[in-house]
Amino acid sequence: MSEKEKILHYLEQNARLTAKNIADALDMDESDVARIIASAEADGTIRGYHALVNWDKTCREHTCAVIEIKIHIRHGEGFEEVAKRICAYEEVQDLYLMSGGYDLMVVIEGKTLRDVARFVGEKLAVIDGVTGTATHFVLTKYKDKGVMMDAVSDDHRLMSEI
Repeated sequence: MSEKEKILHYLEQNARLTAKNIADALDMDESDVARIIASAEADGTIRGYHALVNWDKTCREHTCAVIEIKIHIRHGEGFEEVAKRICAYEEVQDLYLMSGGYDLMVVIEGKTLRDVARFVGEKLAVIDGVTGTATHFVLTKYKDKGVMMDAVSDDHRLMSEI
């Protein structure tokens, strides 16, 4: 693994680390780490810094859904055109081109189930090229981006048989 990849790994695990923290951990010069980070920001390798929030521990009303999308691409067009239109919506958190039974997978957030349904029906399904969707609502996030979300009970007893 290159020095840049090692630095990126540390930042991906904890974006609050300073160049000095990372330099100490990797036995590198702090100015070299700072230079590599600045370069990765400038060339678009680092796309942003985010806090991972467990919204279930707040009063914020929200729902999350994973939506499978089937696309019919017209001759001369690619998935990118449809993906650009979908990415433009603020509800869209993530969008992936997939292999398998569907073409795109989108993760969206809305305030209520009705908001998600309205997004699918009024914004997503009407996009030219979208031929089908399947919506899956996230009920509980146990782990998000590699981090446990404290939703797993500490009660390890087996459920009694009925």
